[in-house]
Amino acid sequence: MSGLDRQRYEEAKAVYDSADCLITEDEINAAYDRMAAEVTRDLAELDPVVMCVMLGGLQATAELGKRLDFPFELDYLHATRYRGETAGGELVWKVSPGLRLAGRHVLIVDDIIDEGHTLAAILESIRGQGAASVRTAMLLLKDHDRRASGLSADYVGCTVADRYVFGSGMDYKGYFRQLPGVWAIGQDVA
Repeated sequence: MSGLDRQRYEEAKAVYDSADCLITEDEINAAYDRMAAEVTRDLAELDPVVMCVMLGGLQATAELGKRLDFPFELDYLHATRYRGETAGGELVWKVSPGLRLAGRHVLIVDDIIDEGHTLAAILESIRGQGAASVRTAMLLLKDHDRRASGLSADYVGCTVADRYVFGSGMDYKGYFRQLPGVWAIGQDVA
């Protein structure tokens, strides 16, 4: 491991060691169960496309998807503002959806709505492709008033404090997406 890689690794370990667990694995699982029941109620008969927003939405899509017992097609897109950082920048489209979305009912799945700029751009793009309907399922909704005007999610797992969070698909500088709960950077580290 190079010196720079070792430094990033040690920083990530230190952040995790001082982090606060905000939402436990059991709470996350209960949120996915509730969201799946709501999605099933609304979309089971509509032959939906479940659209994973990479990379953060990967875990949320897998967890939600395994709880859905009706047929759906799965696709993904990759649009990001973070690129390994802890603050968002300009939106970058890495991969567009592969399926034809005109006339389809689309469920966009991601990890968190913070300010919502990435989600707003995704919604505009999907609607522009002629989707019959577009719904959003987000594991977390960050509790603050800086969100893009009029932006909300149709299905929300949990509300989380206005802190930098990681785990359950979200990362700290590329690390810890695999954690089963949600942690926040310690108050003394932020």
